[in-house]
Amino acid sequence: MRLLTFRYQNTTHAGLLKGEMIYPLPWPDLLAAATSGLAAIQEAASAAQPLALNSVVLEAPIRRPGKIIAVGLNYLDHCQEQGLTPPERPTLFTKFTSSILAPGGEIKWNPALTQRVDYEAELAVVIGRTARCVPVEQAYDYVFGYTCLNDLTARDLQRSDGQWVRSKSLDTFCPIGPVVVTRDELPEPHGLRIRAWVNDDLLQDSLTSHLIHSVPALVSYCSMAFTLEPGDIITTGTPGGVGVYRTPPVFLQAGDRVVIEIEGIGRLENTVGAYLS
Repeated sequence: MRLLTFRYQNTTHAGLLKGEMIYPLPWPDLLAAATSGLAAIQEAASAAQPLALNSVVLEAPIRRPGKIIAVGLNYLDHCQEQGLTPPERPTLFTKFTSSILAPGGEIKWNPALTQRVDYEAELAVVIGRTARCVPVEQAYDYVFGYTCLNDLTARDLQRSDGQWVRSKSLDTFCPIGPVVVTRDELPEPHGLRIRAWVNDDLLQDSLTSHLIHSVPALVSYCSMAFTLEPGDIITTGTPGGVGVYRTPPVFLQAGDRVVIEIEGIGRLENTVGAYLS
């Protein structure tokens, strides 16, 4: 299933996307729908009156998850462009949920705070069941689905702080969507092409098979430390080609269009708006 959250006539709904039509679901977003199960979603969609995709406004599919768990240095080519040895264990940090931005939304920041904003294309995992101390062999059972995420980063703050939370959590710094593709439709999340464009320039182009720590390994590893809850997001890291390590460096500017595309999921598009004051 391809699921999304949308706004229509000032009301927000979850929906099932088929082609260019949306079948509204009786839940306010996918966080509520995910706990109901795929059978309930399919049954609700079969009774719905469809809407044209171009008649609605897309929201972030999970508008306010309990947690966003991010993984750093999880692609070999991203480690290589920094001259770093791949980590033996996942490097975890968090992005605040207030940083979430809908597809089509404007990325904004205060130029007095940062002037070195970078893009990062990532495959994000949406948790569907409460998970605690899950073995790797059972980890897929706790995955609801997958979506695209742009792990925007203020590189100057990242370096000055010495850790990553503030630089990754500014308002609008977590574009996500446009859809969540359920695990039954995308049973193998490794080997997908993942790309990022800024305007017409293709700057990241890799495969999720290059992940150092796989999706089930990450779900298991996280669950050993803290409880994962329905709607939680694990974003799995970015491949090489980010702006800060290019020659010359590429940082986002007002008016830029940023596209994250993952094979089998879709395209997440956002623009850089006027700076916040």
